[in-house]
Amino acid sequence: MGAKQRPLRADARDNRERILAAAREVFVEQGPGAPLEEVSRRAGTGIATLYRRFPDRQALTKAVALDALERTRDEVKRARDDEPTAFAALVRYMHRVLDIRIGAVFPVLLEQIPFDDEEIVAARDDGVTVMRELVATAQKDGDLRPDVTHGDIGMLLVRLSRPLPGPLPRETAEALAHRHLDLIIDGLRAGRPGDTGRRAGPEELGGPALTFDDLRSMGDR
Repeated sequence: MGAKQRPLRADARDNRERILAAAREVFVEQGPGAPLEEVSRRAGTGIATLYRRFPDRQALTKAVALDALERTRDEVKRARDDEPTAFAALVRYMHRVLDIRIGAVFPVLLEQIPFDDEEIVAARDDGVTVMRELVATAQKDGDLRPDVTHGDIGMLLVRLSRPLPGPLPRETAEALAHRHLDLIIDGLRAGRPGDTGRRAGPEELGGPALTFDDLRSMGDR
């Protein structure tokens, strides 16, 4: 049996997390072939530090994918354990996935992700299993439309996670993604027998309520 891997020191762990966060953003913006120097610059570390943690691009790509999968898996498990209903857990999970941005980074890295890697497979399958259970339970409870699948929810999150075109500030785009997710969640709710009117959605939508003039002014900049 090999020697047990030592846990990273606090400063090394912080460097690793900043590099992964920066790599997520750079890969989404510039693709999987983006300069690693740009990743280290955004992370606030030297390129030598990046290579010390990740010896090559393949290692960094795998680490970004695995980190996103593990964060997503942990979020869905926490939501399942903390929320009073499966539907509430799904809602919380979907909003957290937007923050993790797995739906933005995975399509970009799809051809580079080693899906035969044991760690990748384990993290993915673990999270998917919990998600399927939540979907099935929410439908059994009568809270989620019976025709919605786990795949539907995954693809919706991918669409909402992709960067918007134009000069829209990132903070605004992220707030809009959450706002639009709230609208979609209302469409995911199952109708109740005897309902004659619209189902009640979220009490108040968050994020900016952009008008057509707002969008036009952005395009004129």
